[in-house]
Amino acid sequence: MKNKRKAAIFVLGLVAFFIISTSIISAQEIEEIESNENKKLVILGCAIAIGIAGIASAIGLALAGSSAIAVTAEKPDLFGKCLVLQVLPMTQSVYGLLTAILLMMGAGLLGGGGETLVSALQGVGGLWIGLAVGLTGISAINQGMVASASISAVGRNPDVAARGIIFTVMPETIAIFGLLVGILLMTGLGFLGGA
Repeated sequence: MKNKRKAAIFVLGLVAFFIISTSIISAQEIEEIESNENKKLVILGCAIAIGIAGIASAIGLALAGSSAIAVTAEKPDLFGKCLVLQVLPMTQSVYGLLTAILLMMGAGLLGGGGETLVSALQGVGGLWIGLAVGLTGISAINQGMVASASISAVGRNPDVAARGIIFTVMPETIAIFGLLVGILLMTGLGFLGGA
């Protein structure tokens, strides 16, 4: 009787061990699946950040570039001053690119860090961070308008180039605010080694 009892306890122990170990494995698999779904949100945030900011920068560059071409056609010696003003709307796309790279690094999508687990909060946070940086990057269009006017002014009076740069940089501060908030949120969500 004692042997049967011992054997039954041993079998029950094995069954309990098997059930517990399979549930742990299943929980790990579920956690990895959820992490991959959350990484998709981060990827979408990356695409939004660089996509919106990139399109806005392209429009801003085209607006400023049209004026730069007109001025340098008549006064080729003003090429350098016009070029500086013309490229300023490109910085918003740099902010979108930087945001995308930081999000990818934080989510373990770069450098073979596929083992990084991304929580639901991080996934949704990555999406909203990308949206914030992308939307504030629309300021590149307005910056292109100001750059265009500054380039036209430089064509009439080359001495106003520095003032034109100051005016042209002003719309960019909106994009800088978006990038700053994005970096602070990435830090708070643990993408950049914080929290």
